[in-house]
Amino acid sequence: MEFFETVARRGSYRGPFTDRPVPEEDVRKMLTAAIQAPSGYNLQTTSFLVVTDPVLRQQLADLMPTPATKTAPLFFVVVSEKVVYSNGLSFEVEDYAAATENLMLAITALGYAGVWMDGMTNKLNGNAEKLKAMLQLPEGKTVRTIIPVGVPAEEVKQREKKDLDERVVFLRG
Repeated sequence: MEFFETVARRGSYRGPFTDRPVPEEDVRKMLTAAIQAPSGYNLQTTSFLVVTDPVLRQQLADLMPTPATKTAPLFFVVVSEKVVYSNGLSFEVEDYAAATENLMLAITALGYAGVWMDGMTNKLNGNAEKLKAMLQLPEGKTVRTIIPVGVPAEEVKQREKKDLDERVVFLRG
């Protein structure tokens, strides 16, 4: 898929997935795109868990029940680590967001769908800590989001975006 078509087609898919698995070759392509994202001072503070285990998938679906989580053959769990550079700056949030967007675009480019579940992961019911315990993450690691991924059973639609002129100002000399 061409880049601009991929960007235009990427949508947050919350519907059910088919039961078709995602081949490891495609998973590796998606993750390669994710780790090629920019990273502040190249500290590369973002890592990923690939969840295909049926028991863990069910636990994730039980914690955050949606049509997508209940049927996804695969979950990406995006994890960050706060690393402070020698000048005191940390880019943990920026790094994870850039890597996650690359991942979402790769998911779309390969014909799959997913949804970036940041809100349910971090802002509801203490889910971030529950996920950290469930996935046995070490101290210093933070679960940022989960992304259920698969072949969509329904059409993926990108929500309407405001017009370019509403969101961009050209400052011309």
